[in-house]
This record gives sequence, C-alpha cells and structure tokens, in this order.
Amino acid sequence: MLAEFGYGVLVVTFLVTIYSVIAAYYGARTKSTKLVESARRAMLLTFPLISVSAATLIYLLVNNHYEVSFVYEVTSRSMPTYLKITAWWGGQSGSLVFWAFLLSGFTSAVTLRKWDRDIEFLPWVIVVCGITVTFFLGLVVFYENPFTRFWQVAGGVEPSMFAPIAGAQLFTPADGRGLNPLLRHPGMVIHPPMLYLGFVSFVIPYAFAIAALITGRTDDRWIRLTRRWTLWAWLFLSFGLVLGGRWAYDVLGWGGYWGWDPVEIAAFMPWLTGTAFLHSVMIQEKRGLLKHWNMILVILTYSLVIFGTFLTRSGVLSSVHAFAESAIGPLFFIFIGVSFVAAIALLIWRWPELRGETEMKSMLSREALFLLNNLLFMGILVICFWGVIFPLISELFTGQKVTVGPPFYERATAPLFSALLFLMAIAPLSAWGHSTIQTLGRSMWKSAIAAAVVTVILFITFTQNIGALVGFTIVAFAIFITLQEFWRGARARQKTQGEGFFTALARLTSRNRRRYGGYIIHISMALMAIGILGIEIFQSETQGTLAQGEALDIAGYTVEYRELASWDNAGEGVNYTRAVVDVFKDGIYLGELNPRIDYYAEAQQNMTIPGNRSTLRDDLYVLLVDWQPVSSMGATFKIYVNPLVNWLWIGSLLFLVGILVAAWPDKDPENEPVRVTRSSRQTSAAD
Repeated sequence: MLAEFGYGVLVVTFLVTIYSVIAAYYGARTKSTKLVESARRAMLLTFPLISVSAATLIYLLVNNHYEVSFVYEVTSRSMPTYLKITAWWGGQSGSLVFWAFLLSGFTSAVTLRKWDRDIEFLPWVIVVCGITVTFFLGLVVFYENPFTRFWQVAGGVEPSMFAPIAGAQLFTPADGRGLNPLLRHPGMVIHPPMLYLGFVSFVIPYAFAIAALITGRTDDRWIRLTRRWTLWAWLFLSFGLVLGGRWAYDVLGWGGYWGWDPVEIAAFMPWLTGTAFLHSVMIQEKRGLLKHWNMILVILTYSLVIFGTFLTRSGVLSSVHAFAESAIGPLFFIFIGVSFVAAIALLIWRWPELRGETEMKSMLSREALFLLNNLLFMGILVICFWGVIFPLISELFTGQKVTVGPPFYERATAPLFSALLFLMAIAPLSAWGHSTIQTLGRSMWKSAIAAAVVTVILFITFTQNIGALVGFTIVAFAIFITLQEFWRGARARQKTQGEGFFTALARLTSRNRRRYGGYIIHISMALMAIGILGIEIFQSETQGTLAQGEALDIAGYTVEYRELASWDNAGEGVNYTRAVVDVFKDGIYLGELNPRIDYYAEAQQNMTIPGNRSTLRDDLYVLLVDWQPVSSMGATFKIYVNPLVNWLWIGSLLFLVGILVAAWPDKDPENEPVRVTRSSRQTSAAD
C-alpha cells in the first residue's frame, strides 16, 4: 500500500504541475491575474506533494521493503540508516525524484517572493520551471518508477507497479543488493546533492532570462533578480566538483583527483559557462553591454545542465560515475533539442532589442578583459564538449567507440587555463570604459617584482622545470596583485575613517561583498592551481611486490612492508584486508600507514582505501593492490608521491569562504534601480 500511495502522489504531482504550466501560459496570454495566481498556487502545491512521495520512498528504504525493486537495488540490511537515506539518490529512479524534488522546492521558493514590480515575469517563470519539473516527473511516472514492486508469476519474478496478471503475489527478497561500495564514502553522501543543487539552481536564472525575452524586458532587471540564485548555483556546483575530486582521490585508487572522465566533464561544462556568465553579467550591469552574449550563456548553461544529466542516465557513455543503460536517453535528447531550439528562436526574435547601450572603446578596459576571459572559458568548453561527444561520433560513423584520454584535455586546455589565471590577476586593475598599458603597469609592477623573486627562489630551491616555473610565476603574480588590492583598499579606508587596519579590511569587505568575495575566490583559485601544478608536473609513482621486511624507495621516501591482516565484519557484510607499512624519509622514521581493501560480499566489489601521509609539501599515497593468503609470502603495493596537492584542498576551503562572502549582495534587488533602455521604454509604452 505504501508503494501505491507514493506512486499515486507522484502522479498527482505530475498532473498538478501540468495544470500550473497551462494556467500560467493562458493567464499570461489573456492577462488574467486569477489564472496566474491559480498557477502560482498550483506550483506551490507541487513541493509538499512531492515531499510526501519522497518521504514515502525514504521510509521504504529505511525499513527494508525489498518487495520494492529500487529498495532492493540500493540498500541491504547491513547498511547503516544514514546510508539507506542517502541511497535515495544512489540509483537511477530515486535520483530523478530527487532532481524533481529540488527543482519543485526552488520554483516554489521563487514564486513566494514579492512580484509587484515584476509581475509580467511570474507566469513565464512558472511555465519554464514547470515544464522542466514536468519532464522529470514524466520520466519517473512512465519510465523510471522507484515504487515498482516484485511480483511472483508462473515464469518467475517480474517487476511491475501493479499485479501483471491475475493471481500474482508480491515477492519479497530476504535482503537487498546494497549500495555500490564506491558510493558509501562520506564525500559521495554530499557530492551528488551538491551537484544536483547546482544544476537545479541554474534553472532559475534561465527561467527569468526566457521570461525577459518573452516579455521584451531588455534591461538588466532579470540579472539583478537572479544574482543570488546564480551565485548559489555556482557555489553548489563548484563544491560538488571539489567533493567529487576528493572522493576520487580517496576511493578510486588512481592517485589523483581528476581523470577527465566523460561524466566529470559533463558536470564541469555548465560550471564553465556559469562562471563566464557570472563575469559577463557584471558588464551588462555596469555598462549595458553583452546582452546577447549573456542570453547565450544562460541558455547554454541550462542546456548543458540537462545534457550532463542525460549523459549520466542514458548509458551512452562508459563511466564509473554513470548509471546503467536506460530507455530515457532518447527522451532527454529530444527535450534538450526542443528547449534549446525554442530558446534560440526567442533570442533571435528579440535580437534587435538587445543592442548594447555603449561601445567598447579600449582593448584594455575591464569589460574587454572580461570578454576575453569569457572567450577563454568558451575555448575550454569547446575542447571538453568535443572530447565528450567524440566517442559517440566515432561509434556512429565507424561502429567503434574511441575514447579521448586525459593527455588530449591536458595539452589542449593548459594554455587556456594559464591565460585565465593571468587575466584573473590583471582584470581587476583595469577601469571600466578605458585603461592603458601605462596605468596597468603602474598598478602591477610591485606584484610583478614580488612574483619574479618567488620564481627565483623556486628555481634555486625546488625546480628548474620551465613549465612549472611559468605556472608558479603566474600563480604568485595573481596572489600578490589580489592581496595588493585588499591592502590598497584597507589603507585608503584607514586614512579616511581613522580605523585600525583589520577593522578597515573587515568593513571594506562587508561594504562590497561581491567585489572582495570575488577577490577571495581569485586567491583560492590560485592556491588550487598550486596543487594542480604540483600533482600534474611532479607526481612520482612506483609499484612492487614486497615480502615482509622489504621496502620500496620513491622521491626520498622509503616504504617498508611490515605485516598484513584480514578479517570479516559479519554485521556489515564486509571483509577488510589491511596492510601495515612503515614510512621513512631520508632515514628518519615518520610513522606507519594502513592501506586496505574492503570487499563487499553483497555487491561482490572491492573498495580501495589508500594509506595517506599529508603535508603541505606533498602527499605519500600508498595503495594495497594485491596480496598472498599468507602475509609473509608478499603483498603488492602501488605508491604515489603527489607534491603540493594539499594546496588544492586548502584553496577549495577558501573558495567556499569567498563564495559565501560574494553571495550576499550589497543591496536588495527589490530596491536597485533598473537600467532603462530605449526598447524597454517602447515596451512599457506599448503595454
């Protein structure tokens, strides 16, 4: 009965969402405020409805209702309760419900805001968000139902929502398969929700952009209204990518954090366009430029969000991150195509009304450098998109799926990322409207000298690798320039307000959170770049089979195999095999590490847990690859030394701080003035 109830609520939610879309559309066309209000209330109703269905699914997961096929596939009796709850998004059908749940919640939150000043946007925001929710709910109701049950029939057991034939009896397995061991890592408990939150949040700016195109509002009002949504979407998506990298580093056993896996890239591509959009909208707000470009970016971001969801759920790509092959792939493809074509058609229709209000007059102005920044992001996007779809194209024309490997991405994107880091440093120094080489030079010469000093020190003490030195020079330059901006602003406030330096710095940041939060993000990105340069250029690895007492040497470390033990945890259904190795550095004993392999009997799958010794200088990363039944006969270890990689995680934490600072606008968008354009005045007069 519970499964039937949960499914029934999903069907009702689906129908209510369809009504909301239709009522909002006709309300907008007929200018009926009653219909629009009815649509708004219907959309508000979808969230509690889908919450009831989600709560029912969670209850089934937690209470071991293995007659439900989804519960059987993702849980088992040995799993702790918190993992049973998070298994909600650990499988195909549950994750689609989670997607729809989040988007319904966000859309409901948007419709609760004050609409007095922007009432013409309301019905179209409901239409766009409602169509997206309807699509995902339709997938769940008709194709990926998480409430499908097992039925005993003459030919065996058959999954179906209702009894497939008269007399069929519910079948309840004794236990479930259990969640994929790779998904039991704490990072994977948080990583998917963060990505989903990022994906779903970007739907809101897209909905306002489409509403602006439909209504002919060519001012920057829609950008101001969605600023918080865009920043939070970027925060969630960024944090999700970082958590995914940490999960890969801790569990997958490849000694790194990023493998240019197709599904990793599918999540990375909307981050690229979203980042470009965040920079580009500032140009429209400040100078009234790039209106066409901003629309293109937000349309691309939405399309890439749906495309990324499609790639993980269609089965068209082989990936450790992807779900199994599914019939919903073509439906995703059709939805992406229709929504993209419709959005581009709207943009073409409004193209003449989106002309810029001024012109770029200096190639070194801030808006010109921001535009160059955007083009670099688009260059990286093209490389990533081509790498992801190339296997599909090769299979279509040759019958063989040829995968593009990490070397392609690394060689193609490295110069673009370096240029982005350099632009990140100098763009804040340029002025809106006009800048010259002389003014930029006066602002940056001190930081350039400091970066050169750092480079010389690194050349003498750390490396003579030219590529690494160029990278570290750019990183140091970016950090010094950004710190110089903090220093300059705080010193100016000290002089005018008579405050202490740290008080002036705190108040300066609080008065202009968006700007100085952005500077914190710039510093965090530079710190992350240190970690990326370290592991990409200087990583060392070795592998060998050792008897007890034997050792491997790598990058100044000596790793000596001491012993190995194996035992079962019957309550969790896991067999643990753990090695003990002693670590020495230049003959000095540093301690022991415990790499292990966990074997999950129910899933018949291993999970590799590295032994890891971390310092700011490097990570010693030891993997147990294989072993003999008798520990004295030997065990095989793979060892990595990853220089500077922990700066990546330090930068990630600072990145979170920067976004939290920047995501709090200095003004409430309700009170911000709107840039009035000629086309806006014409539209208002026509209304």
